[in-house]
Amino acid sequence: MDYKKTTLNNGLRVITIPMPSLESVTVTVWIKTGSRNENSKNSGVSHFLEHMFFKGTTNRPTAKQIAEEIDSIGGIQNAGTAKEYTEYYIKCRADKVETAFNLLSDMTLNSLLDATEIEREKGTIIEEIRMYEDTPMINIGEVFEGLIYSGHTLEMDIAGTEKTVGGMKRNDFIDYRKSFYTAENMILTVAGGVTEKESLDLANKYFEKLPTSKVIDLDNKFKVSQSAPKVKLHSKKKEQAHIILGYIADGKNYKNKYAQTILSTILGGGSSSRMFTEVRERRGLAYSIRTSMDRYTDIGYLGTYAGLDTKRAEEAVKVMLDEHQKIANSPMRSSSAITTQELTKSKEYLKGHLALALEDTSDVSSFFGDQELFSDEVLTPEEVFKKIDKVTMDEVNFEAKRLFVPERVNLAIIGPYENDNEFVKILRWKVNL
Repeated sequence: MDYKKTTLNNGLRVITIPMPSLESVTVTVWIKTGSRNENSKNSGVSHFLEHMFFKGTTNRPTAKQIAEEIDSIGGIQNAGTAKEYTEYYIKCRADKVETAFNLLSDMTLNSLLDATEIEREKGTIIEEIRMYEDTPMINIGEVFEGLIYSGHTLEMDIAGTEKTVGGMKRNDFIDYRKSFYTAENMILTVAGGVTEKESLDLANKYFEKLPTSKVIDLDNKFKVSQSAPKVKLHSKKKEQAHIILGYIADGKNYKNKYAQTILSTILGGGSSSRMFTEVRERRGLAYSIRTSMDRYTDIGYLGTYAGLDTKRAEEAVKVMLDEHQKIANSPMRSSSAITTQELTKSKEYLKGHLALALEDTSDVSSFFGDQELFSDEVLTPEEVFKKIDKVTMDEVNFEAKRLFVPERVNLAIIGPYENDNEFVKILRWKVNL
């Protein structure tokens, strides 16, 4: 799979990924900003602004008009806000791609940000915040990041709080858009059944008027300082306990990131992984359990999520800690050490899942868009496969010993517990504190 990168005169980068055998195309506008660039007063503004872009423009004054135009071409429109980026995309038939460019540019450049609509949308977003609060399988991720990134803007919820959302005014959105929605801080990805020339012609036609002011570098890198286990309990009456047990890892440009990803896959990347086998199959402590990597520009973590019986959660945490330490502390060729079979299987698991995902134009767009925004280099899938294949057993073991330090373990819990005393005891016992 090949791609081309072109920078327009105004500084907007355009990534084109022609896929001539497909009848669909995904056009995505990416902005390199999210909740990480907010503060305690405007927390949630990135996400709120994302909502407002669908509420009307100077050319299409109502949300209904935007929705009807998408429906009239059988397309799909959506958007997403993360901690370091915001995206808006339209997926449609390739012969309707100009409509996608037209709509996305109109929303980006000409959003009305109507004060009445802002007040109305506050209720919608507050209900969204409450929905996630009542969905612990999703909310546990925010609880965990609030623990490990405490004191940094990465700890803040992407949607903000009911208080910050309720207090936002039209000028807050105008100021924020002016600060970050500029050509040099944005990219455009076009993946699917259109040519590079057609994509660039449309990009120049519809996005040439993007503002070109430079974005201020906030310089808010995360500094790791943890020296003791940390626990955060979000007490909530639920029939099940939801936890993430994890360790601080590295950012998107870390040289051995593929070794870390393979390590997480060996631990909990599938139904034959160590966590799944030990926690679910052998002990029946969880139905859902998985380990994954989550990375930002300069920091990340390796974490295992599990949904547990509230009466056996402590037992499960002990078992999960043991699985980390087995890998970190086992001599080579011992019964607990990583095997060659596990290493090979995990590599094929990662390559296979990436290959399957890249059958969809929206995933192809995300694959290249994320790299262009945050990585030192943009790799094709084939180049990623080669990077994965080159990872050695020594590199994976090195990362296990480096990351799985008992003093740097973190545990977030959502469940019907009055205090976190028992969980703290487990973590402290593991490090002899």
